[in-house]
This record gives sequence, structure tokens and C-alpha cells, in this order.
Amino acid sequence: MIVKSITLDFFRNYSHLETAFSPDVNVICGENAQGKTNLLEAIGYLSTASSRRARYDRELIAFGADHAFVKAEVFSRERDFTLEARLSRGARRQMLSNGVKLKTAGELAGVLNTVFFCPEDLMLIREGAAERRRFLDECICQLRPRYAAALAEYRRLHEQKTRILRDWEEKPSLLDTLDDFNLRMAQTGAILIHYRAHFVRRLRETAPPIHREFSGGREELGLKYETVSTVVDPEGSVKDILSALMAHQESHRRAELESRQCLSGPHKDDLTVELGGVAARQFASQGQTRTAALSLKLAAREIFYGDTGEWPVLLLDDVLSELDQRRQSFVLNRIKGGQVFITCCEDEKLEHLEGGKVLRIHSGALV
Repeated sequence: MIVKSITLDFFRNYSHLETAFSPDVNVICGENAQGKTNLLEAIGYLSTASSRRARYDRELIAFGADHAFVKAEVFSRERDFTLEARLSRGARRQMLSNGVKLKTAGELAGVLNTVFFCPEDLMLIREGAAERRRFLDECICQLRPRYAAALAEYRRLHEQKTRILRDWEEKPSLLDTLDDFNLRMAQTGAILIHYRAHFVRRLRETAPPIHREFSGGREELGLKYETVSTVVDPEGSVKDILSALMAHQESHRRAELESRQCLSGPHKDDLTVELGGVAARQFASQGQTRTAALSLKLAAREIFYGDTGEWPVLLLDDVLSELDQRRQSFVLNRIKGGQVFITCCEDEKLEHLEGGKVLRIHSGALV
């Protein structure tokens, strides 16, 4: 997969930008706060219709502007695509592929796959389960349209059920709809658990060898998928998972009504990360955290390649500054093949990096 060019209008700090890219390595240089990360964010947005740096699309629109526009020419699956995102403060966003409006973000699956690593990904190891669920969701949504659709539906159902649990004492008639919501949440939740479990299995096969080499053989990475306790085999059939979810819901029904919270379902799933058998979240150092997070992202990249036969576009934001020379060399050698974007400051020297294109950014413009 190749992003051949991009056009930005009023996206973050870019009033306007048009540029072409190398199909190999693209180094984005510039001082801090000039727009390097924003450029990578724009590329990533066209693959997932979301940004981990913004809760709402309106945050992506430049100050003083009412709309933003992102367009990229992409080569994928042996054909050309034009992907567009049109964002407005007063209207719903529009996503288009070759001029055709997309109904859901899941329709982007397989058109432009990206793997994005940024400094915030240290939270993937250190923070709570939500960050690791987000990592799984971002990866699987790009590979499985059915998962993307189920995730969107589950989030909608979870929000509505939460309102029912919050308000049922004041409006007892709301309980008449609870069983229906529980069934639909169990049906969509079973799909989520099934796909997550299989993706984590592939991570367990792919990430530990990468991390072992990355750490010079000094550390062993362990991964475990944790989901609803009644689900004995999360890699089993969706039908079996559905039965287990419904049993868990029934056993938590009274607790949910009393607490007014949704206590049952895959919205509490986690991917536990261990280093040498010890929980990385509590005990990993800054360097270990960075190495583990990057190993997961590089593993996801290889899974994407195994699934699609094409390397996803790799977006590396400030990935090398905190690594020693040996780890820098490992990363730069590991990312050969496919298109790569790397941001760096002007005074950084990217040794072992050959060919490609260098773009210098200053105040949201090429210089």
C-alpha cells in the first residue's frame, strides 16, 4: 500500500498543503510544533476515520476555519484510490472513496492500512485496559469490516443500555427494553471477543520474537487476552461465546440495576503485557515500556502483511529519539519493505537509512 500524494486544507495547523511522497521512506523534518505529527495524523485518519489525538473531529479543523479537507492518492490492491475526508464544525463528516460516499468507517478496511507509533503509545503499556482495547480495535477494524460494524453497533448499544440503567428508577418502563438490549449486546459482543482472541493469538506468535531481538535477548514478552469470565474459550465459535455472555449478563443483572452501570461485556476486555513474567504496567522502565509498545506495533505490521499480502503504511512519530544506537539500528533494519514515514528534528541523524525522500516542515508548510 502506497500513499502517493496528499492534499490538506485547514487541517490542524495546515492552511494548505500539497505534496507527493516516496513509495519507500519519507523523512519529515522540522522543529517541534511545526506540523510533523499533524501530517502523519492526516494520513492515519484516512485509514481509520479516527485520530487518537482528537476525541472529536472538530478538533482537527484549524482555528478560525469552519471546515477541513484531507485527500490522498493511494495505490492499494493493484489499483488506484482517491480517499477524501471532509470535516465541518456544523455537519457530519463525509468520507469518500473514488468519489463514492462511505456509509461507515469499516468500508475503508483494506483500502489504506496504517500502523501508527507515537510517543503517546507508551500509554499502551502503562495505562488502563482502554488503551490496549483501542490498539486491538484499530488493528482489527482495518482488517475485518465485520468487526468494525460490530464494534460501532456495540458502542451504540452500550451507550443506550447505560442510559437505561442510569434512569430506570425514575422511569421504570425503561426496564421493558433491557432484555432486548442485553441480547443484542451479547450478539455483537460475541463477534468482538471472537476476533480479538484470534488477533491476540497472532500477536503472541509474532510480537515476542520481535521483542526478544529488540531487547538483545534480555527480555521475554508475554501477552494474554482477558475477557468475560464465563467465556472459557474466546477463540471458540461465536455461538458458544454468545451463550457464555448471556449467562454472565444474567448473573450480573441485579448488580447492574443496583450500581446503575453496565458491568457485563467485552467493553472491559484487556490485553495484559508481561516482561519476564512480571506485569509491565506496574514494573517496566521507560525504556522497557517503549520497546514493548513498539514491538506490538511492529508485530501488527507483520500481521497486516500476512493477511493482505501488502505492507501497511508505517507512521513513526518521534520513534528514534529515546532509543540507543543498537535499538535505532534494529528499528530501521526491521522496517525495510513497504512505505514508511518517520518524523525527526533537524539535528537528528538517521543512520542506516538509505534512499527515500526528505520533507522539511515549518509552521504547517513545506520549506
